[in-house]
Amino acid sequence: MNILGINAYHANASAALVCDGQLVAAVEEERFNRVKYAAGFPVAAIRYCLKAAGITLADIDHIALPRSPWSRMGTKLLYAIRMPRFTRQRAKAWASFAAIPEALAEAFETDRRRIRARFHRVEHHRAHLASAFFVSPFDRAALLSADGLGDFASAMWGTGEGSRMRIQGSIVFPHSLGLFYTALTQYLGFWNFGDEYRVMGLAAYGEPAYIEEFRRIVPDHGAGFRLNLQYFSHHRHGAEMSWREADKTPILGRLFSDHLETRLGPARRPGAPLEKKHKDIAASLQARLEEVLFRRLVELHEQTHAKALCLAGGVAFNCVANGKIFSHVPFEQIFVQPAAGDAGLALGAAFAIWHQALGWPRTFHMSHAYWGPAYSDSQIRAACEAKHLFSAGFDVAQLPEEQLVRETARHIAEGDVVGWFSGRAEWGPRALGNRSILADPRRPEMKDALNRRIKHRESFRPFAPSVLAESAGDFFEISHPSPFMTFAFPLRREKRQALLPATHVDGTCRVQTVEQQANPRYWRLIREFAALTGVPAVLNTSFNDNEPIVCSPAEAIECFLRTHMDVLVIGNYLFAKRHSADSVGSEETASRHISEVSR
Repeated sequence: MNILGINAYHANASAALVCDGQLVAAVEEERFNRVKYAAGFPVAAIRYCLKAAGITLADIDHIALPRSPWSRMGTKLLYAIRMPRFTRQRAKAWASFAAIPEALAEAFETDRRRIRARFHRVEHHRAHLASAFFVSPFDRAALLSADGLGDFASAMWGTGEGSRMRIQGSIVFPHSLGLFYTALTQYLGFWNFGDEYRVMGLAAYGEPAYIEEFRRIVPDHGAGFRLNLQYFSHHRHGAEMSWREADKTPILGRLFSDHLETRLGPARRPGAPLEKKHKDIAASLQARLEEVLFRRLVELHEQTHAKALCLAGGVAFNCVANGKIFSHVPFEQIFVQPAAGDAGLALGAAFAIWHQALGWPRTFHMSHAYWGPAYSDSQIRAACEAKHLFSAGFDVAQLPEEQLVRETARHIAEGDVVGWFSGRAEWGPRALGNRSILADPRRPEMKDALNRRIKHRESFRPFAPSVLAESAGDFFEISHPSPFMTFAFPLRREKRQALLPATHVDGTCRVQTVEQQANPRYWRLIREFAALTGVPAVLNTSFNDNEPIVCSPAEAIECFLRTHMDVLVIGNYLFAKRHSADSVGSEETASRHISEVSR
């Protein structure tokens, strides 16, 4: 039984394939068309999933689509009358969504009548909840999904038991924690789709000096919350999202009102200096999100008496809030799958059909995130030859794995920045050891060097440590698995010197715990680094430069060549640039780094 999940005509277009209850492949369209948060129809992602399973479109039995035209029809009709422009936009999106069978037939050059698969519609937040619970290790758990908007709801909660979910409540448009956070992200001058994580990082640099105002912006309301709509505009013109046909980049319209500026002052212009006020507003925003979220979770725990919690939706990417749940809510275990945002809808819709519609029991647990494309040794060598790497003046070695990880660990320990390309690409927005840029976590200046010379991004944004799972309890005050980098935990004070570039100003780290079984090669690399340095962790950031994470060998090579990385490890090849005076990892710089760390 083959079930294809498709998230289409929405940000983070994606596909996921479930065969006989097992996930076989899952990937976002952006990995192929190289457009961040790509919307549109995920043709390349679907092709990859079919190829990974060795099947064709004719072998698909069910196609799951995470959108339901009948959900909250009364609310939709009400806003159709109030907001005709928004309604026209939604109608256009619905027309595209309704035509997915035809788009699929056209993409695969077949007649629509030859697609034998049965099409299913799964409500947006049910797909989110399914994406978390049905791949979790829990037989019973409390469930919460929260994001901007989907099928005219912004949150949903309930209980999962075995292969069933019971929905216990939801919050409908226009009230939304996701839109609240996005509106204030825009106010702070970050207008690109997906910029919320920047504000989450900025919040650690401020104090919640505006918390009382933010409690007026999002007042408590019964079992949930409501937005004070004076501060917003989406209820008047809709939460407008569009994308340019040429590149399918999602664009959100303005969500905050003039009243917000009356209360907080003029909005920050993009690119303007970040003042203390902006940092305090970011801190107040984060604090109020946490207050509302924890209050809902406490009530959910009281309703369900569950020991475990599954989170999904865009709000579940707020790793700072996730890390604090343990100290505010009596849940003992939390699971957030690596593509918790809208890309995960494809995954959730497929598993919802397998379990809810078809009634099959659960047999799958997502223990790793490596569901994207892999490349053979011959493909990697061909890409290296095409980019002339073997004749470009690098030090080149082709090594067996044991020696490869040892040499790579040595380069990292000596101050080199390493592009690390291995195995199948990660599912979700985080690089988790297969498409990563790695560096020495002991070096205080490595954060600024990476931000300035490789990532080309704001200096306040930290990096993440990948830590051997068996050593995580020695470094962090909370000992809980974080395989997908979805939690920020407080670092033990005596360990901060060992992970300085990965430690935020509030003393937390967005950590990835690496288990040997989940990623043997990456685990061995960190273990070799620990043998050299005594630190069982490496600094990890995504292998990209203001683009989607690299997917193919050619993309990895191009990123390596245009940035100040020192070493590229791709497959079993190691390419090392010969150090120059301006190299991040030059001998002079490395010597200075080592002496500074030793002091």
